[in-house]
Formats: sequence, structure tokens, C-alpha cells
Amino acid sequence: MKRPKLRKASKRLTCHKRYKIQKKIREHHRKVRKEAKKRGRKKPRKDPGVPGAAPFKEALLREAELRKQRLEELKRKQKLDRQKELEKRRKLDAKRSAAAIQEQTEGKESSGKSEAKKTKKALDKNAKKSFHSELEKVIEASDVVLEVLDARDPMGCRCPQLEQAITCSGGEKKLLLVLNKIDLVPKENLEKWLNYLKKEFPTVAFKSATLLKDRNMQTFSRRRARIDLSRHTESFGSECLVKLLQEYGRTQDRAIQVGLVGFPNVGKSSIINSIKKDRVCDVGPARGVTKSMQAVRIDKQMKILDSPSIVADPTNSAVTLALRSIIHTGESCSVNMVKAVDAVLNHCNKQQVMMFYSIPDFKNTEELLSLLAQKRGMLKKGGVPDIENIAKSLLCDWTGAKISYHSEPPASQILPPYLTEDKIAEMQAGFNLKKLEEENSSTVQALKYPSPASSIVFQSAGMTNGKIVKNKVVEEESEWEDLETSHEEEDFMETDDDQDSIEKEEGNNVKEDGRMQMTRNAELGMGQTGHAHSENEIAESGLANSLSFSLDKTAGENDAYDFNTDYV
Repeated sequence: MKRPKLRKASKRLTCHKRYKIQKKIREHHRKVRKEAKKRGRKKPRKDPGVPGAAPFKEALLREAELRKQRLEELKRKQKLDRQKELEKRRKLDAKRSAAAIQEQTEGKESSGKSEAKKTKKALDKNAKKSFHSELEKVIEASDVVLEVLDARDPMGCRCPQLEQAITCSGGEKKLLLVLNKIDLVPKENLEKWLNYLKKEFPTVAFKSATLLKDRNMQTFSRRRARIDLSRHTESFGSECLVKLLQEYGRTQDRAIQVGLVGFPNVGKSSIINSIKKDRVCDVGPARGVTKSMQAVRIDKQMKILDSPSIVADPTNSAVTLALRSIIHTGESCSVNMVKAVDAVLNHCNKQQVMMFYSIPDFKNTEELLSLLAQKRGMLKKGGVPDIENIAKSLLCDWTGAKISYHSEPPASQILPPYLTEDKIAEMQAGFNLKKLEEENSSTVQALKYPSPASSIVFQSAGMTNGKIVKNKVVEEESEWEDLETSHEEEDFMETDDDQDSIEKEEGNNVKEDGRMQMTRNAELGMGQTGHAHSENEIAESGLANSLSFSLDKTAGENDAYDFNTDYV
């Protein structure tokens, strides 16, 4: 049987309905016109142009045409520049993709790794140089320097080079110690450290706020579970520190600048945020978040300068380098990370570490990391534990505010060689020490502390040596100057032997002039970045550093020296 054809619905309307729709449309248009009349005319009127009776009509019209032409030319230039930039980017992307394909096809993995290492080394050198220069700026500009210490290992956070540079500066610079993260150590241990440190420098007990929101962040009014955030949002010791600095500023009768210095992850930027009660500076668990000097105004008479962290000297012990050095995320391989974790765990009690992480007994560090990775679910393909990432997270726990550990102060107090009784009295002058002790005792009483049984006992490795002195910063530049001077002496001897040919003499003179200019420029560059010393002192220090550097250096390092770097 044939299927019956389905008729489409007809679009015809009755006259009554059609006329009704037309009427509604007319009424709507009328209403819109009426509202537009009430609001007033908003359409842009046409430019009437220059009236015919106006004087200098032709000149005005020419100026208008010239303006139009200039605007059109500017637009064309901008369009061309954009197109050129896009073409450059496309070419670069194409080259990169082609290079990547070639490396994959040809199997040049070893060469690619060596190039990446070279670039990383160059970047690391530049970053450390910038850290040195910014830190020197902060120390020079500040009247009072606050050395921030981690209360869990205060002796390991002290830098003798920094303290010596400030105490022996000869000016009116003062040095204060700020003992941060006091809520992560037992109360008895904190009191011992305060009594030990106040005999050398004025010490302020401080607990910074870690959960401060930005003012621009939106707040949502959702109902959530009740969590006690007072431990993270409240700061203790900020009023005491501000009052102490304000009183010192009044004694000086001028506005003062306060510089915050210290090793990575001691809480320099968090202290500024706690004083301002707002997220003014960037903070984070990663090391080296602050990369340049940042000035924050507290009041009319005081300004705080935030600085990048002190770069630890590579001659320090493995524990100090693991906890105090600047480690970037992509910089170190898994083997170095495991060694760093092993160095930290060797200075702790094994039973306490097992109790804290709630893991069974382990033979070595790799076994501990594999157990932790399985517990936290940090696994690769096939259920293989991700040892590199778990080692990074464990180091972040020790440098951050997750783990509660403490170190005991030395039994007998031995002053460092740069500190004498006169220097201690000079550093303490201008501060109300009695009031400071009262404020410290009130902050100590106001906080909750972990019990000594739950806190891990840590054996401190002593003070951490840092690269603060200018001579250490400019080791490579001094080596370059030493090489240049040795080449000059050799050329001079050759020219004495070959005095018969005039052309050779002129060529050698030109070379010597060029080299002299390079050495002068290098000396000028060193003078700008360093402290205000005389030229003779700078030359002597540069020669001494270059000699020590060349003696310590092996033949392999000389081969890897990058002569393309422009130190001038």
C-alpha cells in the first residue's frame, strides 16, 4: 500500500489575526518614538564643516586633510609592524618545530641535554648576580637592617658575612634580629633562643600571618564548614616591631628606611604583609619568589625595603645547601634532590621522622621516598613512585611551615670575631630594650606551641656562609681582567723582540689601546655596582680574588669557560 502524503501546515492567517498583529506593531513603534523624544536626541550630528564666510577657510581645510593623512599613515605603519612581528614569531615557531623534529629523527638527545645545561647555567649565573646587586642596594639604602631568622634553626639562618658588613660599615646602620615562625617550636626552646640571641643583637619574636587575601579578590558568602583560621590569619609581634622602629626614628629626628634580609623561605615578605595587614608582596612556598627590591610605605616616617634572598656559598655543608640555597624547580635532577633529602634526614631522629609521616621502618632515603609517594599517590605510569617530585615536596615541607622541628642553642655563648662589647653596645643604642623584653614576653604568652614530644629534634650545622662581599660577587670579572693583563704582558714582550718592523708595532699599539679601554670599562662597571671604595683598594681586591680563583680552578672548568659573555 502507498503511504498517504502528509500535508504541510498552512501559513495562512485569518484577516482578524493579521490586522491585530499589524496594529500591535504600529503601537510599539509609536511608543518607541515617544520615549526617544523624551530622552532627547542622541544621534551624533553631522559635521557642518567650515562655513563659507569664515576667514582662512582653505588653510583650515588643508590642516584637516593633513591630520587625516597622518592618522592613516600611523595606522598603516602600526599594521605593518604587527604583520612583521607575527611573521617573525611564525618563523621562530617554525624553526623551533623543525629543530625539535630533527632532534627526534636524528636522536640527538645527548647534544640537546648539554645545550640545555649550558643555558640553565647561564640563567642561574645571571639570576644570582641580580640577587647580589639588589641585596647590596637594600643594605646601602637602609638605616636599620632586619635579619630574619627561622625559629626552628636560628643559627643556620644567620649569615656572618652580612653581620660583619653591617657592624663594620662605620656608619650609623643598626642590625636587628627577627625570630619568625615561633609557633612551630616548643615554648621552652623559644625562650632559650631569645635569651641567647638578645646578648648579641636586639631580637624580636614574630609570628607572621600566612593567609592574607588581596583587597581586589571577591568574597563569596557560601556556607562552609567551621574551620579555625585564627592561627594563619593573625600575626603576633608586628605592633612591637613597628613601635620599636618608630621610637628609633624619633630619636634620629628623620625618616628612616628599614631593610629586610635573610635566606630563602624565612618569611621576609610575609612580615611586610603582616605589618600592612594586606598582601602587598608576593609570597609562596617556592624559593626565590622576591627577585628585586620593593619599597613599602608604612607611615610618613618609615619605609620598609623587601630584598631577594641571600645566596648561600657552595662551600657550605650539604644540609645548609639543602635548606638555605635557592633551588629552582627545573634546575636539579632527582639524584641531587635525593642527596639533599638524605642530608636533612641524617641530622634528625629516625623514630621521630617515622612517627611524623606515619610510615614503617626504612633502610635508606630512597625507600622512605617510595613509601611516602605510595602514601600520597604520587606515582608514574605502571605504579612507579615519582621520587623526584616527592623529594621536592618533602624539602618544601621542611622549608615551609608544615613540619615542627627545633634545634638547641649552643651550651656556651662564644661571640664571633667581628662582635665586641663596644659593637654590641653600639647596635643596642637607640632602642628601648626593657620595653622590647616585655613585648616579647607578651607575644610568647599569647601563642599556642607544639609539645616537645611532637616536635622533631634537629642538629644545626651552624652559621651559613653567604656571598655578600663585592669581591666574591665579581670573581668572574676579576678572572677576565687577569687574563687580559697576562695577554698584554705577552704581547709587550713580543713587540720588544720585533722592533725592526714598524707596521707590527702600530698594530700592537692599537691592540694595547683597545685592551686598555676594555679594562677601564670593566673597572668602571665594578665601581658602579660595588661599595664606595678607592680605586687602589678595588684593584688589589680584584687581583687577590683572581689569583685565588685561578688556583682553585681545574683544567675542565677553564675549557667550559664562556668567553662570549659581555662583562664590559
